[in-house]
Amino acid sequence: MQLTPDISIDDALLRWEFVRSGGPGGQNVNKVSTAVQLRVDVAASSLPAEVKRRLATLAGRRLTADGVLVIDARTHRSQVQNRQAALERLAALIAQAAVRPKPRRATQPTAASRRRRLDTKKRHGQTKRLRSSTGEE
Repeated sequence: MQLTPDISIDDALLRWEFVRSGGPGGQNVNKVSTAVQLRVDVAASSLPAEVKRRLATLAGRRLTADGVLVIDARTHRSQVQNRQAALERLAALIAQAAVRPKPRRATQPTAASRRRRLDTKKRHGQTKRLRSSTGEE
């Protein structure tokens, strides 16, 4: 399965589970397993190591201790639509993990901001000084 132009996942790593979904649907809910759980073995995939690391951070508790990503889709009433929704969510998650974050560059505070900070500190100190007793009582 091709997710981004340079990232793909082998279909053998995708495992589908179909369970009964709650919510609206009448008797259909009790008879048909429309909810989809997509399980992807990220640890065994051919994704680059840095993408796997970012994916683990983004996935949070959806990633099991074994390195399996679990995506649950149950918004639609049909199994086909839920399957498509799960695949789209997987593609979006991996595409987001594939983007390398821009490194933060340390900058110096401007002269004006330093001046404002010191002025605020002086005003605050002056206020506290005026509040204190003079000790003449």
